[in-house]
Amino acid sequence: MANRPSPASAARAAVSAAATVTRGIEHALLGGPAESGPKPDGRRARWEKHKQARRTELTDGTIAAIRELGADVGMDEIAGHIGISKTVLYRYFTDKNDLGVAVTFRFFETTLLPRLTDAISDEVDEYTLTRTVIEVYVNAVADEPALYRFAWSASPTSSVTSAESEKIVAQLLNATLVSRFDERSGDSSGAQVWSYMLVGAMQRAVDWWMVDRPIELPELIDYLVMMVWSSIVGVATSNGSRELFMADPPAMPDPAPLPEPGAETDPDAGTATDSPA
Repeated sequence: MANRPSPASAARAAVSAAATVTRGIEHALLGGPAESGPKPDGRRARWEKHKQARRTELTDGTIAAIRELGADVGMDEIAGHIGISKTVLYRYFTDKNDLGVAVTFRFFETTLLPRLTDAISDEVDEYTLTRTVIEVYVNAVADEPALYRFAWSASPTSSVTSAESEKIVAQLLNATLVSRFDERSGDSSGAQVWSYMLVGAMQRAVDWWMVDRPIELPELIDYLVMMVWSSIVGVATSNGSRELFMADPPAMPDPAPLPEPGAETDPDAGTATDSPA
């Protein structure tokens, strides 16, 4: 196909779109009491601009406090670390949940999305791109356990923080899937369903892993890549068509034969060989 964009190009466009979505959602979720009484439009616009800038400044201060004092830091400690009163903090954030939302979106804006942009700057195939995106996401979360715990303890899993953060990543994935299936003349009707399923499952797995890290980080990434890539390949086998898949669902492959007792596996041939006497 002429002028077919590369996987990386499609992903970069999706990351750019996600950055716009992130800023739009954060702006829409601006909390805190506004000045009472009617105001001219110009004055209201100036107040909103000031409020956004001040919220960003206070969010950055909160992130610094969390990194230094830990995920269990309270509003009093956050305000003290920033050097303001708690009253000032509540002027711009309605409660700790609102602050958790701001921390989540600031993390996406300043950490996750720039890392994704940098990571997919080279031309790569779909598998490498899939692995890269998963590695960037998991490593970004693993590097900031205090921020992760604060955001999700401030707002439970069912809250706006979790829902909107999943929405951002799902929209990024959805844009990439739609682009790729459209280029293959495939059916991208299920892209949004697949995106939310993959993102939700991966986030739940990372939530579970972050509690006590029962396996090593590289193992977690490998297992996530294995599951996500297998899903993508399975969908691509039917070219995204629900009808084709349902008419002829792929069969489970036969299990690989186990090596005979006393035999060892030949790594080159992939078969069992007799052990030397």
